[in-house]
Amino acid sequence: MTDCAVMFPGQGAYLPGALAPLADDEPLVHETLRVLDAAAVRLGRTAPSRFLLDERAPALADLVATAPADLHTALFAAETTLFRVLTERHGLRPSVLLGHSFGELVALTAAGLYDLEEGLALVAARDDAFAAHPPVRGGMVALGVSATRAAGLLSGLGAWEVTLAADNSPRQCVVSGPAEPLERVRAAAAMLGIGATTLRVPYAFHHRTLAAVADDFAHRASALRTGPARHVLHSAILGRRLEDEDAVADLVAAHLVRPTRFTDAVRGLYADGVDVFVECGPRGVLSDLVAATVPGVRVIAPLRRRAGGREVADALAGIAPGAGSASGACVASGAGSGPGAGRGVGPGIGITPTPSPTPSPSPSPSPGIDADEDRAVAAERPEPDGSAVGDRREVVETLRSLYAEALGYPPEVLTEDADLEADLGVDSIKQTELFAQAATRYGRTLPAEGSRLTSYTTLAALAELLNTLPAARDARTKEATA
Repeated sequence: MTDCAVMFPGQGAYLPGALAPLADDEPLVHETLRVLDAAAVRLGRTAPSRFLLDERAPALADLVATAPADLHTALFAAETTLFRVLTERHGLRPSVLLGHSFGELVALTAAGLYDLEEGLALVAARDDAFAAHPPVRGGMVALGVSATRAAGLLSGLGAWEVTLAADNSPRQCVVSGPAEPLERVRAAAAMLGIGATTLRVPYAFHHRTLAAVADDFAHRASALRTGPARHVLHSAILGRRLEDEDAVADLVAAHLVRPTRFTDAVRGLYADGVDVFVECGPRGVLSDLVAATVPGVRVIAPLRRRAGGREVADALAGIAPGAGSASGACVASGAGSGPGAGRGVGPGIGITPTPSPTPSPSPSPSPGIDADEDRAVAAERPEPDGSAVGDRREVVETLRSLYAEALGYPPEVLTEDADLEADLGVDSIKQTELFAQAATRYGRTLPAEGSRLTSYTTLAALAELLNTLPAARDARTKEATA
């Protein structure tokens, strides 16, 4: 029997039209979005289906800059809808839920503490608290080192205003603070050869400068109805599982001012027997962090790219009864309806570790992608013509140089798993233009019109895609003989 954790990502987990292919196959998507669209309109928000069913919807950078409330509504809708599909359509029964930053709000809703409409009202209350108490401008910087090394850097610089915001993995953390001292930290990190990326956020999240917002948010949240939890929830903010006596309103506000200890949470859940981590949201940011924290553990990101019902089912094969054999399914044992009901994680909760399933080998998988997902993605690609464009690492390096020169970015920023849109702000038009240049350089023919090129959002994914494209001469031959 497999124990699995379902993870809910934060603000970076947005992909325009993320649910479009899935909605074509799963009526539950439209059913859930109808409820959320109506609730959003009652709250004075934009219906989230506008952003999740149309691939031409605004990009992440646009929403961060001009419509953050729409972004938050879309994130909540995408993650709660996918959770319903995973649990109700495919029978996935998670042992524990885990949220990252904003994802804690979604996890509370998925756990059953809020219903869909109240959960969306919780998200709206958060935005209203920001509007009522605009914080000082600030920011966040991702550092390519552990939280411990980052603390040493901050101490050495005397940057007391800058604090740890998120401990994401053994080699990645995020710090936040006012703009001027934060820039000093970023510049010092760059001089020391530490990867330092400024995140596109207007405020210093997980920082004491948001205390007034957090207090107001807690007050607004306390007016919302809550119910008994149906799933165990482990909070990366609290550093433990949620108990019956916890004040939920205080927890939801704490995510604004306290750091997210994601690394500790993942290690703790793994030590307690969780051997599969499923990311319940677009992209695969958390899956990559888990893979970096616990090498070899199985991670699944069903919507790393836009995917239909068959691809989602294939990604879940072996762990969910509705997606294949019931053997090895994530099944919660026990009874009860409170936060500690069923098979939990944490003090006093019994977990029987089981051997991790060994995924089938796949050639040079992208970081954080499990073998089942690789096969699912491969199923929708054209067959390779037998003439590979080159060694994968060499192709990634070539793409890095080409993209860095065209975008004016330092090459080290373009890591092979950096998301071109979410992390680097490259819009879909520019992505298509740059990939066309890459295809020309390698003598390849671009995918047919209508293919979702922007589903391949990292250099690693694009390198794999290049290897599947036919050589230009072969394409011309096929046209001539058609």
